[in-house]
Amino acid sequence: MSETAKTRDSSYDAEKASHEGGKVVAVPELSEDPNFDPSHMQFEDDSPYPEVRSSVSNTDDPSMPVSTFRAWFLGLIWAIVIPGVNQFFSFRFPSVTITTLVPLLLSYPILSFWTRVVPAVKVFGISLNPGPFNVKEHVIVTIMASVASSSAYATGIIAVQIVFYNQNPPFAYQWLLVMSTQLIGFSIGGLCRRFLVAPPSMIWPSNLVSATVFNTLHGHATAGDKARGGISRERFFFYTFCIYFVWNFVPSYLFTALSYFPWVTWIRPNNVTLNQLFGTTHGKSPLSYHLSLAADEIRIGLAMGLITFDWAQISYIGSPLPVPFWAAANIGAAIVLFYWIITPILYYRDRFDFSFLPMVSSHTYDNMAKPYDVSRIVNADGNLDVAAYRNYSPLFIPAAFAMSYGLSFASITATITHALLYYRKQLWTQARRSLSEQPDIHARLMAVYPQVPEWWYASIFVSMFVFGVVVVEVYNTSMPVWAFVLALIISFVYTIPIGIIQAITNQQVGLNVITEFIIGYALPGKPIAMMMFKTWGYITMAQALQFVSDLKLGHYMKIPQRHMFWAQLVATIIAGTTQLGVQSWMFSNIANFCTPGQADGFICPGTTVFGTASIIFGVVGPARIFGTGAPYHPLTYFFLVGVLAPLIQYALHKTFKLNWLKYVNFPVLFTGTGALPPATPLNFVPWVIVCYIFNFVIRRRHFGWWSKYNYVLSAGLDSGFVIGTIIVFFCLQFPRNGTIGESSILSWWGNKGAFETADVAGTPLKAMPSGVPFGPSSWN
Repeated sequence: MSETAKTRDSSYDAEKASHEGGKVVAVPELSEDPNFDPSHMQFEDDSPYPEVRSSVSNTDDPSMPVSTFRAWFLGLIWAIVIPGVNQFFSFRFPSVTITTLVPLLLSYPILSFWTRVVPAVKVFGISLNPGPFNVKEHVIVTIMASVASSSAYATGIIAVQIVFYNQNPPFAYQWLLVMSTQLIGFSIGGLCRRFLVAPPSMIWPSNLVSATVFNTLHGHATAGDKARGGISRERFFFYTFCIYFVWNFVPSYLFTALSYFPWVTWIRPNNVTLNQLFGTTHGKSPLSYHLSLAADEIRIGLAMGLITFDWAQISYIGSPLPVPFWAAANIGAAIVLFYWIITPILYYRDRFDFSFLPMVSSHTYDNMAKPYDVSRIVNADGNLDVAAYRNYSPLFIPAAFAMSYGLSFASITATITHALLYYRKQLWTQARRSLSEQPDIHARLMAVYPQVPEWWYASIFVSMFVFGVVVVEVYNTSMPVWAFVLALIISFVYTIPIGIIQAITNQQVGLNVITEFIIGYALPGKPIAMMMFKTWGYITMAQALQFVSDLKLGHYMKIPQRHMFWAQLVATIIAGTTQLGVQSWMFSNIANFCTPGQADGFICPGTTVFGTASIIFGVVGPARIFGTGAPYHPLTYFFLVGVLAPLIQYALHKTFKLNWLKYVNFPVLFTGTGALPPATPLNFVPWVIVCYIFNFVIRRRHFGWWSKYNYVLSAGLDSGFVIGTIIVFFCLQFPRNGTIGESSILSWWGNKGAFETADVAGTPLKAMPSGVPFGPSSWN
């Protein structure tokens, strides 16, 4: 390999210094200063950020094969198998999801075996075995699997139309809808890559774990490998994987109390208040979840006990090891302030009649404290029957669920305000700068490859826009074209500011609630239109950022952008078509599909939640829930909070020069807990503690160890958990309806007696008077 084709790795000392103009200057770190802009500095040898230096190789070989036959062959198989399996199990509770980490790990031995056994011959000019399996082929395969791993959001619309509204939309409509919602995001992501991929400050921390795995498996050197002493990163990954693979059987199957570990509730198991504050799960013992408990019946306490011994709980919202500690600290502050202080105050003071309901739940309730029966308030057309609604009950939301809505409102306005205050200069500079003028080594190495022309992405956008217009105009959706355009505008406006936040903090601000809110006011009583508006307004942005994240991984691994373009595009089309085919087959061939108590567990919990949201925002409408005079109208003041909080922080920081204020990030603080519920504080607080230990304490005191092993540790724990969970599910839980060992080794205190508490029983603070409803006596 020539020296012009390969840039040599250079080491960085513990002071993290960089050469500029012949001088050694300290390099601010992303995890130390969230607002650092490296654009004014020229880094000749590597990234300015130690996170990237420790995970990503600063070398490249442009002659390395990328889009080989074997890579595409396996990538297309993953693009069929993974979305098919995930779509199949998404309708079952409990479900199992094949994450991107599984094909990443499995592809290595498969294609290494291919290299050994397939002859090096050409068929129609295409080599079947072009030499040793390399890292760039591995990335292409994984990217195709990544695009296909998550279910297309629009398939939920189709399932709700069938289950809730007794409609049977034709396959052409289904395919056009899925392609439009998936690929418009792809095109927007490509158009935004100037802002979100090329700049070195756009780190995308989750990709650092994948990059570490790739470089570890293929033996590519990074700055992290130069840390002296210790075993190799390959051996460290292997040890971590094996140890957690074995341990995973304990908290997930043999001793489930270690997973939830509500140790304080064991002291006084029947004390309701103590169990609400320190409990972790309601409904049934965790061992029973895989037998009969529907997802929307699970209710959770505030988990102030802080402890879990299960990586599944800690990494439920993503691994904490790639996340900068300042970002995790913002999320931890939100848990303490909003869920451990404000929520209990509101609950125990009985504001909004909270005390008749569980404190934490993702369910909605009627005025008899029973799950809200939406079938009682809709007519045959699926629209609101006002008289039936007035005769039944208003809709009630548990305390933590209501708090999550308020924080979601605040995150929307805070994102725009924060981006304008702190990133306006970078956005303006980046808008005028070409992609080839980025300062770090990775962008310069990528400059040798032809860029994807903007018109490629623009052509996809125009085509998918036409698909969307056909869907809303030709088929009976009750959605006007102007609403379709408005949804795309919302998504496009938020893609860059939300993308900046996600690229820095690994946290994404969701648009699902605000899009439901907007369309609920604009088109009341039209649930199908509401679901479509939400999908184009929210998932378009989410898809755009997923594609951008993959582009950044390709940027780190030096994959030519045109190869990335075709791999992502083809995999998306195949995956979406496969998911529609699997879903259609399931509705046609599985008895009692999507009904409570279905014999094989296909109760469709996700479809139920999606359909209920369509009733709340599309049928009842936000005006009856959050409007003036409505029960939860005070939550709308969070929109104002989202505007004012960053402004106050910015003014205080500029006026008094308080250094700690630069670490406060209100979009992260407001949106970081967005998964709660159904996530619990048990998923957040240990997550923050682990992040503090590794990304603050160890990083500062043992930077060499952190640089070499931190992301390898994350990859090893994630891999052991994923593979172990799949084996537990398919070998121990799925066979014989999950009854293997239930009457012998599993019937002990650690799986049963530990959950005989008021926490598991879901006991509310106030018992309902017999036959007497709570709340207002009349409602509109």
